[in-house]
Amino acid sequence: MLLFNGHLHSEAEFTLPLPNRGLFFNDGFFETMVWEAGTVRYLPYHLARMQQAAAVLGLALPAALATAEALTTIVSRLISAQVPYSAEYRVRLQLWRGGGGLYTPATDAAEWLATSQPFQPHNTPINSCGFAETVRTQASAVSFCKGPNALTYVLAARERQQRGLDELLLLDVAGHVAEGVAAAVFWVRDGQLFTPALETGCVAGVRRAHLLQVARQMGLPTQEVQCHPDELQQAETVFTANVAGIRVVQQLGTTRYPSEHTLLQQLLQAE
Repeated sequence: MLLFNGHLHSEAEFTLPLPNRGLFFNDGFFETMVWEAGTVRYLPYHLARMQQAAAVLGLALPAALATAEALTTIVSRLISAQVPYSAEYRVRLQLWRGGGGLYTPATDAAEWLATSQPFQPHNTPINSCGFAETVRTQASAVSFCKGPNALTYVLAARERQQRGLDELLLLDVAGHVAEGVAAAVFWVRDGQLFTPALETGCVAGVRRAHLLQVARQMGLPTQEVQCHPDELQQAETVFTANVAGIRVVQQLGTTRYPSEHTLLQQLLQAE
C-alpha cells in the first residue's frame, strides 16, 4: 500500500496522474526516513529539512506533513496498512509542485506520495573506496536537500559500479571532499571530528546533523571544513553515515585505516 495525497492505494493498482511537475521538471524534493518503535527516527531533523526545502522551492508544505505529530500520524497510517507487517520500515516521501504548465508554476500547492519497504540496516565496512572522477558537487540554494541534484548521485553510483568499488567520495567543483554517493563522510584526527561543510554542495544529511549534535554534547570538538583529498590520508579513521547506518572505510585509494577507533565507538554509544 502507498499514500497519495493522504489516500491509501494499492501499489499494484495505483497510477500517477499527469501532468506531474516532479516528473516533468524535477520540481520538488524527497525524504528517506526510517520507521522504528512507533516513530520516525531522527524526526526533528527530517522535518526541519522538509520545511527548509519547501521554503526554498516556494512550496506550501501540506498540513498532513507540516508538524512532527502530523508526519508521525501519516507514516504510522502507511505502515499499519502494510502486509505482511515488519517492525522497521524505510519510508520514502516524495513532494512536488501541483498543477501543470511549463517552467513558470501556476501554484505553490504540493502533492505528495509516501511508499515503504522493510528496512535493512547497512553497516558493512567499506573495503574499497575512491574519489569520483565523472561528477562534482556544487553548492546552490537547493543542494542541501534530496532530489533537485539527484542525477549527480545517479551518475556517481554508476561510476562506483563500473569501477567495482564499495563507495565513492564526491568532490566539489573546487576539488574539496564533499560526501559519499548517498551518505555524509566523517573522519577523526587529533581528537577532533571532521566533516565537509555545506559550502561543498553536500546534502545536509539528517544523520550528519545528528552526529554533529551528539559529538558536541559529548564535548568532542567538531569542524565542518573545506579540505582536499590528501587531508584524509592523515585521518585516524574515516566513515560514512546516513539513516541506513554507519560504514567504516577500511581503504581509500592506497591508504588503509584501522577497522576500529575508540572515539568512533564512543560516538556510536552516545547516539
